[in-house]
Amino acid sequence: MSNLRLIIEEKYKIALKEKYEVGIRTFRLIKSAIKEKEILLRSEKSKKELSDEDIIKLLQSLIKQRNESVEMYKKAGRDKLVEGELKEIEIINEFLPQQLNEEEIKKIIEKYVKDHNISSVSQMGLLMNYLKSNYMTVVDMSVAGKLAKDIINTKN
Repeated sequence: MSNLRLIIEEKYKIALKEKYEVGIRTFRLIKSAIKEKEILLRSEKSKKELSDEDIIKLLQSLIKQRNESVEMYKKAGRDKLVEGELKEIEIINEFLPQQLNEEEIKKIIEKYVKDHNISSVSQMGLLMNYLKSNYMTVVDMSVAGKLAKDIINTKN
């Protein structure tokens, strides 16, 4: 069993003992998402358990879903639901590596654009593939995409 999965299991047990409802709900969500992903992998003729890196990617997608929900709930004026989603994001974030800030992401993008002479947004796929393969766990790809467009457009 992966190290991250063991940590999640321990935190879940603590939340149960402390009767921390948001924690219990969030850890169940995480555990079921992991189990669902593994079942999907098994159906593809693989007996592989998710690695810590796979779990991190899964957690990032859970955060992305929560952020989308927050936006929808804000527009609908559902403050209590926004609060619940933000607490879940906070709990899920505990298991993710520290994300790079916008300035750090910007420096990486600027260096890549300069080194590879990227001059149009149509070449942005190269940059995004580079970021995904080298910085997937520490860079928010939606932020990186926006920054990349700005950097490439201002270069021209």
